[in-house]
Amino acid sequence: MKKLIEIIKRKWLKDTFLTILLIGIIFALYFGINYGVKKLNVKDIDFTTDKVYSISESTITKLGNLEKDVQIQLLNLKDYVYLLDFTNKYTQLNSHITIERIDDLSTRTDLTTAYGIESTDSLIIIKSGERETVLSLYDLYTYDYTTYEQIDITEEAITNAIIEVTIEEKPKVYFLEGHNNYDSSYFQLLQQNITKEANEVLSLNLLTTESVPEDCSCLVITTLKEDLLESERDQLIAYSNRGGKILLLVDSNILGTKMPNFQQVLDLYGFSISEGVLMEQDQSKMLYGSPHFIIAEVNTSLLKENFNMNMNICVISSGKINFQEEEALENLGVNYSVLAQTSDSAFLRTHLELSSSAKTNLDTEAGNSIIGAIVTRSLEEGKEAQMIVYSNAVFATNQPITMNNTYSTYANMLCNNDDVAINSISYLTQRTDTITIRKDVDSVSYNVTQMQHNIIVAIIFLVPVGIIVVGIIVWQVRRRKK
Repeated sequence: MKKLIEIIKRKWLKDTFLTILLIGIIFALYFGINYGVKKLNVKDIDFTTDKVYSISESTITKLGNLEKDVQIQLLNLKDYVYLLDFTNKYTQLNSHITIERIDDLSTRTDLTTAYGIESTDSLIIIKSGERETVLSLYDLYTYDYTTYEQIDITEEAITNAIIEVTIEEKPKVYFLEGHNNYDSSYFQLLQQNITKEANEVLSLNLLTTESVPEDCSCLVITTLKEDLLESERDQLIAYSNRGGKILLLVDSNILGTKMPNFQQVLDLYGFSISEGVLMEQDQSKMLYGSPHFIIAEVNTSLLKENFNMNMNICVISSGKINFQEEEALENLGVNYSVLAQTSDSAFLRTHLELSSSAKTNLDTEAGNSIIGAIVTRSLEEGKEAQMIVYSNAVFATNQPITMNNTYSTYANMLCNNDDVAINSISYLTQRTDTITIRKDVDSVSYNVTQMQHNIIVAIIFLVPVGIIVVGIIVWQVRRRKK
């Protein structure tokens, strides 16, 4: 009996040892494989239909042959596992791209001072030589106001930032000054975002120069409070005649100010802007209770190919773009494509003293009024002059807007106003080096904190191990009963 007990003990010890050994082997394989993958910087395999976790072909094309050294500094981002993994893919793409993680900003007063941030703030800083671009977490997403989905633009933001700091020559975007209704501070946010798209933003006063500069890739003209001088008019006409690109953001002329010189410039493109204000009646096409806040879908396919995001523009007290008859446009060599328009129930109000939000007998039918268009003017020798015109400037400004007497925001933050303005600039400057990558709205990013990630990994790892251990124990118990 004593011998039998000793044999059973030995067998139990042997089985227990084998069980522990098996568990140890599983642990060793798990940690060994993970360490090896991390050490070798092995590329992840992305099984998602839309390749949510992969670098796109656009980025590979733009950055694959990059020859300048670029450093991506990740400040206080240890809790953003998805972001850390995604930025690491850039180092796999090109050896000139390196990453520096700084997880404890409390020890880096040089950075908190240089960027005016707290030790708890998070930033992405992309550097090449003396040039750098700073991205916040808010720069990594936008919002689709058609589907009410948050859109991931992490790749777009990082890739364009790398292009921004490495590009040899940036397109120059000039803002016309001298007779503006809004001073430059109203377009501060727009200009900052144009700069982030690897453009150089400059001011232009036609009274201090003989002509629009030759290096002008796009001229932005905003609402005028008074007419141009004849010399300024002639310079703009000359700019158009040599194939210039213009973004025109002009409000309705509600005061009826006479601007014959400015209108001569618009006549080249065959249109004028109404003196009245458009108002909506379709509840789904306006902000709640505000018929002069018109929401219209933008034909994004005209601005960018392969743009997988719907965009809405919200214009405020917009005018109406009135094009000349087809025959007159043909004589001018002008054709246009509609970017945005009102619903078929909109109306035009010229009697602004009326307080009613509903259409009155003093208002004019204005269904399907054009509020945004791309206008192309054919020139000699196969050249073209192009203009994108919106019959509203407020939508692109950082003018504070109060909604329902409680909620305030900037005008350019309504709907996709900022995206619309930026993409209009990109179209006119004919950018081929920057990219637009918006992850499909049906895809969900794995965006968790480090603690959440550890819990998920623990569950994934410990549950199978637990099942194995329980299985071995059950097997041993059953053997003994036999």
